[in-house]
Amino acid sequence: MATLSVKPGQRFTVPDWHTNSHLISADAERQRSASHQVRQEARTLRNETNNQTKWDEHDNRNRLAERIRSVNRWKETLDKCLADVDAEIDALAKVKEAAERALQAKNLPLDVAIECLTLRESRRAIDVVRDPVEEELHKEVKLIDKAKRELQQKASEAFEQLCLLQEARQRLSSDHQCKMEALELDRMCLSLSVNSPNISFKINPTQVPKGSTTVDEWEQNSQSNKQRAEAEMKTSAELREATVLAIAQTNNELEAQRVATEFALRKRIRDLEKAYDELKWQEQNTLEEIAEMEEEIRRLEEELQRKTQDLKVAHTRLETRTYRPRVDLCRDQVQYGLTDEVHQLEGTMRALKQKLAESQDSLDALYRQLHRIQTDLGYKTNSLVVDNKCMDTRRKLLVPSERFLPEAETFPRATTRALSARTNGQQEL
Repeated sequence: MATLSVKPGQRFTVPDWHTNSHLISADAERQRSASHQVRQEARTLRNETNNQTKWDEHDNRNRLAERIRSVNRWKETLDKCLADVDAEIDALAKVKEAAERALQAKNLPLDVAIECLTLRESRRAIDVVRDPVEEELHKEVKLIDKAKRELQQKASEAFEQLCLLQEARQRLSSDHQCKMEALELDRMCLSLSVNSPNISFKINPTQVPKGSTTVDEWEQNSQSNKQRAEAEMKTSAELREATVLAIAQTNNELEAQRVATEFALRKRIRDLEKAYDELKWQEQNTLEEIAEMEEEIRRLEEELQRKTQDLKVAHTRLETRTYRPRVDLCRDQVQYGLTDEVHQLEGTMRALKQKLAESQDSLDALYRQLHRIQTDLGYKTNSLVVDNKCMDTRRKLLVPSERFLPEAETFPRATTRALSARTNGQQEL
């Protein structure tokens, strides 16, 4: 008979089997509930972190955009300030060049004034006077020296101010370059996204870079550069105005002094011409008086010669009558008359000789006076030549001034003709 096989091992009861099934179902339910809870928390976390990341990225993009706008505003401000500084540098450089040209232009008036003083040193004798012309020329030299010192000072101040402007511009340019680089970097940062090819992890990205500044320090630096540039531009504008005023003032003063000097020089030339004409008149009258005096001396000599002959006749008569014989040698009226005639002729001859000597002395005095007049005419002619040379020399100053050109053309031509006539007269003399 067949036997029944029995599996060896422990045998569980039906309740154990049901209990085990219930435990497995309960564990599965619990595990699914826990998993559902984790899934819900994960979904919530994903949503929250995703939203947080998007908002953070959005806020940072806005901050980057605002920073770019702020930096760009400062860049535009610096652009304008740089343009103003460049314009001020150009304007100050032009004014400096104008001051240097004006300073250079003062060399010609100074040379002319010194040349006029040197020329007038060639005056001779009594004509070497310290007249108003010489005083005005010395004033002109002092005024030109003063103007040159002022213009030199303004040119030096302009040079120093240009250096300060260049330094301020260098600061602005450096700040502007930093703004340009910062804008480029921030715009590049603004353009980055998760799809950008050049993103990667960096070592210690949250470290604070060495040399970092605060926003207030950053803005204060740009504000300081701008304020310094504006202060230097204000100083430069004031210096430009003062320099232009100094150039105009020195030009006006020199022009007024030039007019005063030439007025005195013209007056001196007129006085010399008047004195020259007076001397020519005196010379002519003296020559006429000399001619008349020589004629009178000739007549006196002739008269003295006649009186000598008359005296010889009287002496001969008296001598001859001494040979009358005996009683006829009497003192008759003829004897007395001849004696009186001799005494009269001798007195007349003494008077004639005295008058002849006086006339000769007067003639010598006239010749001395004529020599003095002719010498003084030479001095006056030389002085006229010198002062007209001064006028011709000073015409160099009238070339840039068209409004004085007609006067400069008319006056020297007339004085040259008058001087030429007087020079020819002096040569003939």
